[in-house]
Amino acid sequence: MTSNTAQQDAAVADKSILANSAYADGRHLAARQSIYRWQQPRYDLPGIVVEELAGTSGIVLDVGCGNGKFVRRLHTDRPDLQVVGMDISGGILADVPKPVLVADAQALPFADNSVDAVLALHMLYHVGDIAATIEGLARVLRPGGVLLASTNSDTDKRELDQLWAKAAGDILGIPEGPARVSLSSRFSLEKARSYLGTAFKDLRVRELPGTIEITDPAPIVAHLASYEAWADQCGVPFHETVSRAAASAAAIIEAEGSFKITCLGGILVCRI
Repeated sequence: MTSNTAQQDAAVADKSILANSAYADGRHLAARQSIYRWQQPRYDLPGIVVEELAGTSGIVLDVGCGNGKFVRRLHTDRPDLQVVGMDISGGILADVPKPVLVADAQALPFADNSVDAVLALHMLYHVGDIAATIEGLARVLRPGGVLLASTNSDTDKRELDQLWAKAAGDILGIPEGPARVSLSSRFSLEKARSYLGTAFKDLRVRELPGTIEITDPAPIVAHLASYEAWADQCGVPFHETVSRAAASAAAIIEAEGSFKITCLGGILVCRI
């Protein structure tokens, strides 16, 4: 994974970009999620969340629920739970099962000790003050409650980073161009334990390694293009770089039979 510049880090946590561009609807998020259809082994992430909540009853708050992938599964598999979806973008909540609310993870509109589980899945890298947000998540949990947080490793999808940097270099006429924006960089799997350990003493990590093997460049193009909201922070013409990366990926697939991407994500199970 690339390391962001200060400008890129600020953009990843910019509320205006998040609510009005990156997640104004579910299109870009769905594109990033879809590439995992080609991963082996395949992980049923909503199923893992259901499994980790086996001993939980009462209220589950999904903070930064996005397009509602986990909310839907909980409604189906655990109808006994009171699941509340929450996101900073009202647009992306349009098709998420109710109840939902538009709110900022850094100012949770919930009382102390009021929910039984909190989900913070691939979203803590989007908040401005990660440490304070984690304190807020701990604040609303009842004694015995659980936080499930997820993110990617610093080593995740390095092949896409390399593909982007080479394509950007080709566009600019230099050996290697600027790195692409990394969403997980601010709260990667390697950083997560330190952040979460300030508020949660019982931490367990479920690492989810895998390999994506693709024989058509289209999913790669969709994944790279889903970062369009941060195009201004890439330091290179965005759409031209995506097109160049597509051509490079197609050439690799023709020569080698497939394009392989090494993945590493994880879920942290946290109790106070």
